[in-house]
Amino acid sequence: MNLPVLKNKTSERLGFNREVKLLEDAEFIELLKSQKTCKIYSNSEISLVWIADNLGFTGILEKIGLFKDKFRFRQLIEHIYPDFSYQGVKFESLDELDIGAVRKPFIIKPAVGFFSAGVYKVSTGEEWEKTLSVLKQEMEAIKGLFPAQVFSSGKFVLEDCIEGPELAVDAYYNGEGKPVVLNILEHLFPAENDVEDKVYVTSKKTIETYLEAALKLLRQINEAAKLWDYEVRSSELPDAKLQEPPGLRDFPLHIELRVDKNNRLVPIEVNPIRFAGWCTADIAYYAYGINVHRYFLEGMEPDWKEILKGKNEVQESEKDNITYCLLIAKKPDEIETEDIEAFDYESFVSHFEKPLELRKLDYRQYPVFAFLFTETRNSNPGEIERYLRTDLKEYVRVKTSNCS
Repeated sequence: MNLPVLKNKTSERLGFNREVKLLEDAEFIELLKSQKTCKIYSNSEISLVWIADNLGFTGILEKIGLFKDKFRFRQLIEHIYPDFSYQGVKFESLDELDIGAVRKPFIIKPAVGFFSAGVYKVSTGEEWEKTLSVLKQEMEAIKGLFPAQVFSSGKFVLEDCIEGPELAVDAYYNGEGKPVVLNILEHLFPAENDVEDKVYVTSKKTIETYLEAALKLLRQINEAAKLWDYEVRSSELPDAKLQEPPGLRDFPLHIELRVDKNNRLVPIEVNPIRFAGWCTADIAYYAYGINVHRYFLEGMEPDWKEILKGKNEVQESEKDNITYCLLIAKKPDEIETEDIEAFDYESFVSHFEKPLELRKLDYRQYPVFAFLFTETRNSNPGEIERYLRTDLKEYVRVKTSNCS
């Protein structure tokens, strides 16, 4: 893809080929000013800092804010879910919260958050006391790791806990505001109260079950965004391009959902201008041959009927029987990073019947050892269930102290 990319330490380090042109800040800004539309994609939410500092003239920062602030997003869609309860509370006021007045079970999470940090389920008043203590410790431990535009502990959202399967959808709105779904994932958990990012899966059944409902919800969200545009654009965004049509256009997003008891898709959160993070978006390539980034940047739309259709009965049967997975190998909380001598990647991978790709991370910088893509027969669900319940300690070699 012959694309302009903002020149920074990350893009220079990646070593793109000559087809990718790295632009200095001023060049990148002038290019956007010369275009009729503002099509921006970023693999990292860290870029929100640069966007906030440099792209106010586009109006995209306000669109990002509709989703990045989870309390604001709840306000945006509350007419779609009038029975959904939520409230915003400042971090310093959590000690004084009247927990008896909060409908349970509920989820507490940062209004501006990332990677499941600070997210907990609370079912009883007794659980709240323990959760609040753990939450304070976690907020202290991750203080300063992310910019305020990416993660902030200043305000939290308490909202109804939606029971049911959790989904993650990569999608974008095209130049006309039409939603395009590029992948749908099921987020699996080892236990009811566990909301850790550990296993994501997708299959033909996943797409067929949820595609139409996901498209309907995305259309509803854009209608709400259009109403917001009409109400505040002229008064609050005087520097934005007022000639642009209202709503979301050329806008990528990653939306996390729960399927409630009435089979409604209820949003948990929406991550703007990106797809699933930390390698997760690439499951679409292994499962369906879809490069989600190319599809968005070139305005392509998947022909799902054709993608899911086998060329003959044998292939169709095989496709029905396969689940594609992303496994996130996170460091056990009980083991300090400085105490780790090594992680046994070979042994870890050997426990899966068809590994597709292993991507190692520097666990001294991030609390993750690796991401593993696998292909699993539905007749062998045991390997995924086993992984959901493992703490990975069996693959961690801990340093031993020498006693003289």
